[in-house]
Amino acid sequence: MKRIFPYRLVDAYTDTPLGGNPCAVIFDAEELDDETRLKIAREMNLSETAFLCHSDKADFGVRYYTLSGEIPLAGHPTVATITALVSDGRLQVDRDVIEITLEMGAGIVPVRIVRGDEGPPMVTMTQMPPQFGAEFAPERVMPLFGLTGDDVMPGVPIQIVSTGTRQLLVPARDMSALRRMAFDMASFAEFAEANGLVSGPHVFCLEGATPAGRTFARHPCSPPNPNEDPFTGSSTGSMACLLWKCRALEEPKFIAEQGHWMGRPGRAWVEVDGPPGEPRTVRVTGQGVVLIEGVFSL
Repeated sequence: MKRIFPYRLVDAYTDTPLGGNPCAVIFDAEELDDETRLKIAREMNLSETAFLCHSDKADFGVRYYTLSGEIPLAGHPTVATITALVSDGRLQVDRDVIEITLEMGAGIVPVRIVRGDEGPPMVTMTQMPPQFGAEFAPERVMPLFGLTGDDVMPGVPIQIVSTGTRQLLVPARDMSALRRMAFDMASFAEFAEANGLVSGPHVFCLEGATPAGRTFARHPCSPPNPNEDPFTGSSTGSMACLLWKCRALEEPKFIAEQGHWMGRPGRAWVEVDGPPGEPRTVRVTGQGVVLIEGVFSL
C-alpha cells in the first residue's frame, strides 16, 4: 500500500530563498521506523531532516536525523520545523507572540514565535543548560584543520560543549585562520569516535562576515554528511556559552553569521542568560523560508 507523507523544504536562518541552511521537514512521521527515517534523510542528502510526530508531553514531537543517524537537538531543523508547521496551517500564529514546546531527543524544548509585520516569523529556541566537557591541547586538535597553535583564539579553550548535542568547539584567532582551514575528515572521524561526538566541529572567530556580525563560523562534516554545514544553530548556542564563560564577549546579545563563503549566508540573534563567566542558558533566534512543498510516496 502506498503511503503519502507531506513535506516542506525550508531554508533556515535566513529570510531569503536559497540562503541559510536547507532542511526537509516530514509530516505525520509516527509510523516511520528509525531505518526508514535514515533512508529518507539520505535520500534528501541534506545536513539534517526533521520528522514530525505526535507527542503526549509537548505541543509537537520531532526527531532530527543527519545522514549518519539521529541527533538529540539541533537549531536549524527547529527553525525549519516551526516554519513548516506555520506554512501548513498546523500551527496558528494568531497573536503577535506565541510560545509552544517541542519534544525532541534531548527532551522538552520551549520555542517562542514572534509574528513580524513583514517577512517570516522569528523563531527562538531556548537550548539546554550548557555542559562543559573535556578540553584539548591545540597541538592535538589544530592539525585536524591544517592549522597550528598560533591560530587559536587567546583565552578560550578548545572544548567539548553541549546545549543538547555534544560538539567540539574550536576558537580561532581570526578570519584568516578560518579561510586557511584544511579539514582532515578521516582523522577527525577517529577523534569523534574516541570522544563520543555525533556532530562535526564548530570552528569560529570573533569577527563577522558583515558589519552586523559579532562571530563567524565554519562547520565541516565527515562522510556520509555534506562537506560543510551552512548554518548550525545548536553549535551557535554552545559557542555563545563558551565565549560568555571565558568573558570573551562584551555583551550577552550578538548576531552570529555563517555560510557566507558557501554562497548561503545565514544569521542568528543570540542571547546568553547568566552573569559574565556563568552562562545558564542560551536562546538562538532565526527565520525560515519555505522553498518547496511536496509529498513523499513510499
